[in-house]
Amino acid sequence: MKKKYLTILGFALICRLNAFSQIKEDTSRNKNPFGLYTPIDVDDTASYYPTQLGVEEINLVSSYYNQNGDHSAVTGGIGTEKVTDFSNGLDLKLFWYGQPKHKNILSFGLGIDHHTSASAAFVSTSGASKTGGSRIYPSLDWTIENEIKGTSFGLGTYYSGEYNYKSLGADIHFSKKTNDKSGEFGMKLQAYFDHVTLIYPSELIPQSTVAVSSGPTYVTTASGNSVLSGSSSTPSIPTSPRNTYTISVSYSQMINSRLQVMFLADAVAQKGYLSLPFHRVYFTNKKDTIEKLPSSRFKLPLGLRANYFLGDNIILRSYYRYYTDNWGSNSNTANLEMVYKITPFFSVSPFYRYYNQSAAKYFAPYEVHNATDTYYTSNYEYAKFNSQFFGVGFRIAPPTGVMGWQHLHDFEIRYGHYSQSTNLVSDVISVALGFK
Repeated sequence: MKKKYLTILGFALICRLNAFSQIKEDTSRNKNPFGLYTPIDVDDTASYYPTQLGVEEINLVSSYYNQNGDHSAVTGGIGTEKVTDFSNGLDLKLFWYGQPKHKNILSFGLGIDHHTSASAAFVSTSGASKTGGSRIYPSLDWTIENEIKGTSFGLGTYYSGEYNYKSLGADIHFSKKTNDKSGEFGMKLQAYFDHVTLIYPSELIPQSTVAVSSGPTYVTTASGNSVLSGSSSTPSIPTSPRNTYTISVSYSQMINSRLQVMFLADAVAQKGYLSLPFHRVYFTNKKDTIEKLPSSRFKLPLGLRANYFLGDNIILRSYYRYYTDNWGSNSNTANLEMVYKITPFFSVSPFYRYYNQSAAKYFAPYEVHNATDTYYTSNYEYAKFNSQFFGVGFRIAPPTGVMGWQHLHDFEIRYGHYSQSTNLVSDVISVALGFK
């Protein structure tokens, strides 16, 4: 069961985020109506700065996602990958001035997903069929902008929880504009501390499975299966830690009045239990076991974004990313979106994304792994494949407000279709409302 639904709201938030948003949204920067970073326009003659909380913007996003395929990791690389998900997200941004031209921005986010998955019925350890679940993920960010120096500094925290996975994260972020305000350097340090509930397939559970504190220990049962060893007669479901550390740097530059570019780089290190025990693997000898992957991973994504104003009515947004990691996987992503303003208040945005990746060295399909392999997975997330994602968005932002409601300043709906060379297909539709 591929957890594609975990990224659904990320697609939906395209409606709300600017074209230069980074991995883990950073809402601390200022954008113009076209989604580009621009210098902050400050009236030097202004003498009044609000010290009480004011609402800068409120964004609501809902999306529906449907997926189907036949390479479920839960059943060893075969079987249904059918997933449906309904997501809702709230983004609230408040501001106040502690002193002249020192702007405080407090951003609060809350997301809730509910998903159903046909393959989840094969995860159950108690015989009960569990085919769905919910995830909740709040976030809080506080940023201080010095509008004179063009600098900002902020702190953020995140939480995500579902029935088998809990994650707590925090970040520190900083940005600095160039003297002429045409460029901006940004840096973010992030850490995520996750705990995975080690839910095993029912046929692989020894009667004495107990909690472990330093990762799972495998033993071979009489049937030849590798399972977690235990030392107590009291059954329980153990958990195992997984930590992720990321450093992100970016630099955006306005080349001229029509072109703006941004360079992005991330370094990601993961430590801990990186497998999922309810992902089965079938060997060439027909025996099955659970997925086993190394306890560390290093990722290096490098990206380039470019926005170009092609006349008064067309904006071209492009993105390229190269990715590599020490598990042997490399990938390329190319994305192009065209925003066409039919009227000053109504725009249509067709988009297309192409992606390809090489297989991780620990991946093999159903019944291809050897029992002597050190690491093994049949999760097609690590397989060689290419994919295409295309769709269209529609946005209205009349000056008098949507349907005459002044505070509802924009409404957007987007649809996307995804297809993968492994026969995985999905569709997602999202609706976003922006209030000011």
